[in-house]
Amino acid sequence: MRLNDLMTVSVRQVVRHRRRYLGVVLAIALGVAGFINIITMSRVVKTNFNEDLDLIGGVTVIRLYFDNNRSYRPQWFRDNTLAALSRLNGVKEMSLMAVHTANTNWHGQQYGFSVLGVDEAFWQVRNFWAQTGNLFGAESVAGRKRECVLGAELARKIFGSHDVRGRSLEINNESYWVSGVLGGVTDSGSANAAFLPLTTTKDRMAGQVLTDRLYLRCQTWDDVSRIAAAIPAIIKANQSPEELHVEVSWEGLKRVQQLAWWIQFLIYLAISATFILGGVGIWNVMMAAVVTRTREIGLKKAMGAEDKDILAQFLSEALCLSMGAALLGGLLGRIMMEILGRLLGIRPPENLFFLGLALGFLFAVILGVGAGLYPSLRASRMEVVTAIRYE
Repeated sequence: MRLNDLMTVSVRQVVRHRRRYLGVVLAIALGVAGFINIITMSRVVKTNFNEDLDLIGGVTVIRLYFDNNRSYRPQWFRDNTLAALSRLNGVKEMSLMAVHTANTNWHGQQYGFSVLGVDEAFWQVRNFWAQTGNLFGAESVAGRKRECVLGAELARKIFGSHDVRGRSLEINNESYWVSGVLGGVTDSGSANAAFLPLTTTKDRMAGQVLTDRLYLRCQTWDDVSRIAAAIPAIIKANQSPEELHVEVSWEGLKRVQQLAWWIQFLIYLAISATFILGGVGIWNVMMAAVVTRTREIGLKKAMGAEDKDILAQFLSEALCLSMGAALLGGLLGRIMMEILGRLLGIRPPENLFFLGLALGFLFAVILGVGAGLYPSLRASRMEVVTAIRYE
């Protein structure tokens, strides 16, 4: 039998018995659709999820600082060091910071606090937002403006309220415009500090202002260990690493990775179970087809069909069944991908979709051949006389 005739007959048999095959087709289709979306969306979803990990411990943020209190000579992050760190694969953003002390006199009462000079990337790297007002940006940093953002506790202590946008605050006898109050998950140090543009801090704070603190935000939690291990060598290659400290929330990172592993394991387990059910379904329906078409098999053999012809026919029917289900799964996967993309506001790479589609079809072929082989062999080895007399 020619290949095109064989495929035509197989497709007709599948269509003719479509009600019998419906459950099997849906099981395989859902498995393929789920697998395609795992391949297509996992990296994008993981990246977007990592952007909010500061809410559960900041596990993608690496903190670097020089402990100048213990060093006999001051250290700070040089430009060539920053450039080398930014080129590390997996580093998404960096933020440089300087710390100074300051005071203010408000209604006759003296307040001392820390001034944190930060760049425009600081808010994004640390996942902070404005509880009230706004957080200054690149324009304020480049313009060296006398503008500040207050920690929530400091704003409450001085003004008795968080609604302080537009008010003026005297810091070290100079007037600064308050643009907002810091929101997000903050420690006590940040909540009781004033944030100034880094350039303004260098210009207006008395004494030496050292940019000796740096925050690196990694793209995903998988990048954190590798980047943290590479940092000391990069620092050493560009400047003195004396009293350099690299801090990572290792415990939080471990917990997040364990949680992510179990989620992925359960998802893949569910997809695997769906494929297995589909394979068992193909085996059952093909065995049932062999039994119901026993006389047909006998007649074909009596008319000259060889064992290999019967084997090829039933095996091609199993393949048509699994490939048709994979085609439906590909369509469902594309629809699911578009819906998820719109809901999450992302656009996954097309090449990942086609990779998932190709792998889904490969699994469907393996499933069709694996599950349909035994019923096909059984059909091909039937005795002619016994098959014809079968009732």
